[in-house]
Amino acid sequence: MKKYIVTAAVALSALMAGQAFAQEKFVFALVPKNMNNPFYDQALAGCKKAEEESKGAFECLYIGPGEHGGGEEQTQIVQDLVAKKVDAIGVSPSNAAAITVALQAAKDAGIPVITWDSDVLPENKDLRVAYIGTHNYEIGTNLAKIIQTIKPKGGTICIQSGGAAAANHNERMKGIRDVLRGKEAAESPGEALAGENGWTEAAGCPLYTNDDFPLSVQQFQDMMGKMPDLDAFTATGGFPQFVPDANRAAVAPFKDKIASKSLALVIADTLPVQIDQMKEGLSLGQVGQRPFEMGYKVMMAFKDMKDGKPAPADPTYTGLDVCTPENVDTCIAK
Repeated sequence: MKKYIVTAAVALSALMAGQAFAQEKFVFALVPKNMNNPFYDQALAGCKKAEEESKGAFECLYIGPGEHGGGEEQTQIVQDLVAKKVDAIGVSPSNAAAITVALQAAKDAGIPVITWDSDVLPENKDLRVAYIGTHNYEIGTNLAKIIQTIKPKGGTICIQSGGAAAANHNERMKGIRDVLRGKEAAESPGEALAGENGWTEAAGCPLYTNDDFPLSVQQFQDMMGKMPDLDAFTATGGFPQFVPDANRAAVAPFKDKIASKSLALVIADTLPVQIDQMKEGLSLGQVGQRPFEMGYKVMMAFKDMKDGKPAPADPTYTGLDVCTPENVDTCIAK
């Protein structure tokens, strides 16, 4: 797949140098949590597909932090986009609370914002037009349902998440905990499991990766080193599987446990590199999103709005794919 990645530094340098965007087309920005990420590469591909289909009506400007982080760089990028008066901004907030200052600036400037993949906090929904992406709570509930099937009597589980302030990952964690507990918490991410329905969270969990993929692999290794008889390990994103060689080396010693279902290893996302690992016996389930559709639909929603059509429904969910070794050849929606 051809990539259209522009580093944040290069793109922002051009912006801050005062280079004018071509006046004959709109500029719609797509801002991921980070750009060195195969998940967001899919969103970029969708963004560029929409640009191609528009036949020159708009430019997809893909710009975001190059690496993982707490959201400060992303907030600054959005603020710079507002200052340069792009026509619309689609953003997946790394830090739902921190991004509000930039979204307020966009609203004050009359620049429409759509959140995708991850949303703002409920009290800040007036700062964006709509959310387009995954029903994040349902990722968590589906991860938990696979785990329940493997371990119906419960056990000790470790949840691996993204950033502690990432609303989407907190919603997924709440979904996991709610299903395993059998009771819905008042707000995300919910309380740690402490024996309900036989489920207890391991000491030191949840683990927060901050989208640092090598760190996520190390966290898994450290946890299994401390608790070799852990019953379940689940990640709310594809973090470790996004560095496949390192993950294969980390998980291979536990393939027999996975095959015998003594270790329920279930991971979010269903990118091809992840499905390959599941086929190799390195996981028992994958609950996937559709990032290509997110990037595509955000851009087309902005075009429709510029054409005088209504804003998209809020929220607009892009669906899920639930994969197990039993349905791996047919589980991905075409």
